[in-house]
Amino acid sequence: MDADLIPLRKRITNIFKLCGFMIRSENSTYLAEQLLPFDADERDKWLTVITENLQGQKLATPHVERAALEKAINELNRVGLDEGETVFALIDAFTVPRYRYNTRIKKFEPDTTPRQLLSAPRMKSDYMQQRYAMLLQKTLRHDLFAPAVIQDGVGAEAQAKKFKLQFAENLLATNTMREAVVLGLLTQLKEGKFYVEDPTGSIELDLSGARFHAGFFCEGCFVLAEGHYSNGVLKVDGLGFPPAEPATSSRAFFGTANTWGGESSKLLKYSPRLQELERTNTETTIVFLSDVRLDLPVVTDKLRQLFVGYDSCPPQAIVLMGPFTASTRNHHEMRQHLTALGKLAAGCEQLKKQTDLILVPSAEDPTAPNILPRAPIPECLAAGLLKAWPRTQLATNPCRLQYCTQQIVVCRLDLMAKFCRNTLHFPEDTSQIEQQFARTIVCQGHLVPIHPIAMPVHWDYDPALWLYPLPDLIVMGDSCQSFSSSQHGCTVLNTGSFVKSKFAFKVYIPATRTIEDSEIPDDVE
Repeated sequence: MDADLIPLRKRITNIFKLCGFMIRSENSTYLAEQLLPFDADERDKWLTVITENLQGQKLATPHVERAALEKAINELNRVGLDEGETVFALIDAFTVPRYRYNTRIKKFEPDTTPRQLLSAPRMKSDYMQQRYAMLLQKTLRHDLFAPAVIQDGVGAEAQAKKFKLQFAENLLATNTMREAVVLGLLTQLKEGKFYVEDPTGSIELDLSGARFHAGFFCEGCFVLAEGHYSNGVLKVDGLGFPPAEPATSSRAFFGTANTWGGESSKLLKYSPRLQELERTNTETTIVFLSDVRLDLPVVTDKLRQLFVGYDSCPPQAIVLMGPFTASTRNHHEMRQHLTALGKLAAGCEQLKKQTDLILVPSAEDPTAPNILPRAPIPECLAAGLLKAWPRTQLATNPCRLQYCTQQIVVCRLDLMAKFCRNTLHFPEDTSQIEQQFARTIVCQGHLVPIHPIAMPVHWDYDPALWLYPLPDLIVMGDSCQSFSSSQHGCTVLNTGSFVKSKFAFKVYIPATRTIEDSEIPDDVE
């Protein structure tokens, strides 16, 4: 036992006796560990506040149990916050709220229909129709498609050119249309022939003379096709994406409802107390690493250095993304590797007390299938880690983080390679490929806007992959080269591979919304 704990435990016992409480040895040790980082004056102040809180709890007996102590400490950590407000939270993909767009009132309404992994057959088309409805309503609001307004006697002709969005049934009901713009799913209904499909029908596309806008145009994404329609074929002049929309505009159609997930009934974006905490907590950081191979000794050595280095200034969270072992290895070896991960933090007491360790699995990790959202690593495999580092959280892939008012999406997926393999048209300017990647997922409002064959999705849980309204930060754990790009107030960050990048990782600073590149050098002992 730490020598400093013994006098502190005696102090705790004496103060509790003066207040009429009795505390067991193990509980006084627990409280002493919580107060140890503070100096003597601060400890006395906190002990006074804790005993006052315990008196307010109106305990049935004078014996103070661990649960009452934890409740008192948690309430102190939430000083000034309303019910349901949290400074930091991990949100499971399977609990993300689902909303449907109501065309009559032009607002999104919560959908409380029970969800299941083996969903009804109608969901195969329903989840795509819901994604289409989300994109359609924001496209119709965009300046290019909104009806022209006559101002000061100036007609629409003198203003910027407006487009009228057509549905497939409008084109199918006529032989020719000089200018047509259709929003729909890019799909290959016949071998070698591409179509744009919406809920009213499908139109064959002639892409021979098409000009592709920025982004990756993969089968399974939604596109705006502009061109000349004649005899059942739309000869495309330009192919683009639905326009992106800033989150501030999107949230107006949800009201104050909590679209992000978590305990609060209201969206924490609007909490003045959390805004103040976010502004004043300038030292808070969140660390992201991907491709953390625990079966490689060199990786465990670097992780040990990382933990020791952060013990003096613990971040809010350290997010480790898989694969954690080689896919060819026995899955049961994962248990030993995760137990060993807990031992790497031996001696880093401040880190284990103040930092959440979050594990996000990849497609290669056991034991869930390669379908998004992916279930977390089973607790039975991480029992040793959970015991050594109690603040460990086993996350789904993808998962959501909430820090004060900021919304962060974390996803471990080699998406860049999937885009490059499946795109109809590879971007001509390869120097801007990171911006093209970011633009694709931001405009699509979805993490994996590609054909389900390339990346299967649980139909009932597709809203967990939505990026609408846009979050503040999207963290992709892609093994390609790291990058960051900002689009419409949303930052898209790729961490790169921890193994391939000579042990580089990313540090996010919420107070300034900045990203720092960090690396564990070879010469560190």
